Formats: sequence, C-alpha cells, structure tokens
Amino acid sequence: MSKENSVVAIYATHAGAEEAVKELQRGGVDMHKLSIVGKGYHTDEQVVGYYNTGDRMKYWGTTGAFWGGFWGLLFGSAVFVIPGVGPILAAGPVVAWIVAALEGAVEVGVLGALGAGLFSIGIPKNSIVKYQTALESDQFVLIAHGTAAEVAKARDIIGTTHPAQCAIHLLDALAA
Repeated sequence: MSKENSVVAIYATHAGAEEAVKELQRGGVDMHKLSIVGKGYHTDEQVVGYYNTGDRMKYWGTTGAFWGGFWGLLFGSAVFVIPGVGPILAAGPVVAWIVAALEGAVEVGVLGALGAGLFSIGIPKNSIVKYQTALESDQFVLIAHGTAAEVAKARDIIGTTHPAQCAIHLLDALAA
C-alpha cells in the first residue's frame, strides 16, 4: 500500500460526522477520498442484520438511516469485528486498506486490523492508538486522503465542523 497524505478527524456524534461529510461534499472534496469508521450502534439497540449489494451496504438498526446515507456517498463498505473495539462499520477507501493489511500480512500485531490499514498509508502509530481509543468510546473517525493540497482543503473544511480532534499527516513534511 502506498503512503498518502491524510487528515483525520474525530467526531463525538453521528450528527457531527454526518455534517462533516456533507460539508466536504459541498466543498468539492472527492468522495472517493473519504472514509468513515464507527461502531454505529450501542449495545442496547437491536441490530437485525447487514447486507452488501455492490458498493452499497444496508444496515437495519436504529441508526440505519445515518449509515445508509454514507453508503450512498462513500465507496466501499464493510463490517469488521476488531478485538478490543468490537464490531465497526467502515465506508470508503479505509475498507481496502484494512483488507490489504490483513491479506498482505502487514504488521498487524499490536495495531490490530484497523491500525495496520491506517499505518499502511502513513499514519503514525501513536496517532493510530488515539483513533482506536476514539472508536472504543463510540466516536467516529473521518479520514480524507490525497495530495497535500487536497488534504489541506479538507482540513480547512473539517475545521468549520468543530471536530473533537483533528490531525493532519503530511508525508512531504516527514520527508523534509
């Protein structure tokens, strides 16, 4: 997997994450370069099931409308069970990163499947721990990746949506 520039934001609520995706779309950010990861439900909700039809996943549960909207905007979707985190829903390129990390025997170990996927595109290990902790506490992780200019544009838009946390990971800055 090639390293990429990225901006990663953490949102405490469905509404915050959803608004950020809508703002990024309105701002002209390429939806193919966005990913979102979250648990998507709480233990007191009754999930009936998941199914995937092409690039669209359906989720039956109390937050089904929320996730259904993402499946229509972002490309690729999956459900993973991550030890220590539990079941997560993922949409966008992050799905391919996780699968590639698992299939390619990338350093999964301590990082876990999600962490290995994020590490494979250049996100530092210390940041990955922060993102996994956010998922464990039922928050949502939004990732935009691309050129330094695309990531800077996404970061500026994300900044207007008041994320709980936001970090930019530029490879050019690491190489200098």
